[in-house]
Amino acid sequence: MTAVSREVVIGAMKPEDAERCAELETILFAGDGPWSIEAFRAELRQPANHYFAARINGELVGYAGIALLGTQGNGECEVHTVGVDPEWQRHGIGRLLMEAMLEVADAFGGPVFLEVRTDNAAAIGMYESFEFEVLGKRPNYYQPSGADAYTMCRGSADEDSL
Repeated sequence: MTAVSREVVIGAMKPEDAERCAELETILFAGDGPWSIEAFRAELRQPANHYFAARINGELVGYAGIALLGTQGNGECEVHTVGVDPEWQRHGIGRLLMEAMLEVADAFGGPVFLEVRTDNAAAIGMYESFEFEVLGKRPNYYQPSGADAYTMCRGSADEDSL
C-alpha cells in the first residue's frame, strides 16, 4: 500500500459532490461529452446505482459509479464512470475506487461490463489487472470525439466455484 492510499478515504458520493465531479469531467473527458452537475445528480437518484467518492483531506479527488441491473444472483453490473484528478493519477486511487465497485458487484452477482477508450492504455491495464477481458470494439463510441471503445467484461466472482 502506498502512502497515498492510506490517506484516501473511499465513501459514498453525495449530491453535493456533483459540482466537483462535473469539474473533473471537463478536465478528464473534455472531447467526449463530459457529464454535467445534473447528470451526476440524476445518476445518484437511481436506486440501482452505487457511486463512490475518493477524498484526501476532505477534498474529492476521484469518483466512480456502477449500476446493478436485473436481480441479485441473476443480473449483471455496468461500470458507468471512473475518474481521478490528473494531479492524483497513478497513485492507486482508481484501483481503490474499482475495489469498492467490485465489492458491490460481487455481492450482487453476475458479470461486470464497462467501456473504455481504445487509446487509454493505463485504464485498460488497470481493468485487466482486475481480470476484465476485451469482448469487442465499438467504433465511434465516444462523442463528439469519435473515439473507439473496447467493451470489457469480468465474470462474476462465483463463476470459479461453479
